[in-house]
Formats: sequence, C-alpha cells, structure tokens
Amino acid sequence: MNYQSIITEVDGAVGILTLNKAERHNAFDEVLIAEITAGLRELEANPQVRAVVLSSTGKSFCAGADLKWMKRAANYSPEENLRDANQLAELMRTLNELSKPTIARVQGPAYGGGVGLIAACDIAVATYDALFALTEVKLGILPAVISPYILAAIGERHGRRYMLTAERLSAAEAYRIGLLHEIVPGEEQLDEAVGEILDTLLKNGPLAQAECKSLIRVVSGQPINAATIAETTQRITRVRSSPEGREGLTAFLEKRKPSWIKS
Repeated sequence: MNYQSIITEVDGAVGILTLNKAERHNAFDEVLIAEITAGLRELEANPQVRAVVLSSTGKSFCAGADLKWMKRAANYSPEENLRDANQLAELMRTLNELSKPTIARVQGPAYGGGVGLIAACDIAVATYDALFALTEVKLGILPAVISPYILAAIGERHGRRYMLTAERLSAAEAYRIGLLHEIVPGEEQLDEAVGEILDTLLKNGPLAQAECKSLIRVVSGQPINAATIAETTQRITRVRSSPEGREGLTAFLEKRKPSWIKS
C-alpha cells in the first residue's frame, strides 16, 4: 500500500513499520493513526513476517498529538470527538493484540499517545537520551484511551504519579518503572539490541508466541482459582498437541532444529 505518514517494509522474517513524519515529530493526526493501524494489519496478514518492529524517523519517536490536529479537534462535536477516540483506541488494540511479537525501537522523545504505542508493544528498547511524558493533563484532557496499556506496563502506583504530574521521565526512569526493557547509548547500539532480540524471537515457535500473547492477556490480573487453572491447562493441552507443539518436542528429542528455524 501507499502511505503518506508511514513506511512498511519486510526484511526476511521481520516487518518494520516506521513513522515517517519527522518534520512534525511523528505526532498523531487522523491520517497517521489510520495508517499505523492499516500498516500493522498489513504486516499481521503477511505470512512471511514473524516479528514487527515499530520505529520512527527524525529526532522524535512520537510527540503525541499534532498541534494542527488539536486545533481542529477543539471545535469538534461530541460525536466527532468520540469518532477520533475510537480510531485511536482501535490502533492501540490492534498493536496490543497483534499475534506476532512487537518491538518498539525508541530513538527519541515520546509524549502522550507516543508513550501508549511503546506500552502496547511487547518489548521496548530506547536510547539513553530518549524522554517520556504523559502530558495530557497539561492540556486539560486525560490519557484515557492509552491508560490500560500504560498501567499494564508501569503499574497503578507509577501511573498515579506520572499521569497526574505530566512530568518528563528520563530513559533511566522509564526503564526503572518498567516502560522500557533496555536502554542503550545511541542508535547504532539500538539497532544492535533490537537485532539481538529479533534473533532470539525468531528461534521460537510462531504459534507458541501467538498463544503466549493471548495467554498473558487472559491470565494477567486474574486470581489463581479453579477457572484460571482450567484455562491454563486447556491451553497447554491444545498447543502441546498441535503440529507445531509436536514438531518442537520431536526436534528437541532428536537434537535438531525445529522446522520454523530457517538455516
């Protein structure tokens, strides 16, 4: 597909979706939101793609809402505001529920909805100089649509502070509270770190990874009761008896690589 604000490409088994509005600091507007959603679905549907990297061009990863978009939105009716909120919610849900592992490659500042994108990815790596902030309350609004993903990433306690203060977080603080999994000195090391994670991801069963993502969404936050235990036993039974599960166990016993690892 031809996009205005993003680039999608496939490199071997890796799909790369790049926000490409460097002159606007990759800030959200209705076009960028729609295109990221479409680009994710494109990579999800591509059987060659085993993992997806979310990246950006320019100095910023994503500066939150675009100023021109905010000016237009200031005059929206309640119905138009709800439409915009639903489009952003669909983007976040699509990213969060993608069946393939996702990595946020964060090379610069991320604010507002940009932090939501990072939180909705499975893995996040950033440079030391990246900055983060949930700035919505400064504008008299709130990070409602991204809040489930933010709280899942950093927890309620940290969410209370940073959603209420709108203060900036360093990469070190974002790492400490769980938004980031790894921080590195610069973009060269960023690419190396992402590459190493991808190498690890591609060694694992794709069905098992998709099932893991689904399992986490279902089990997270649930009590360890009979219903949860039944859910987990049913899931492992189904996956272990699947063709991929049988291939993985057989390859291990035969001391060979499973079929999903391409030589």
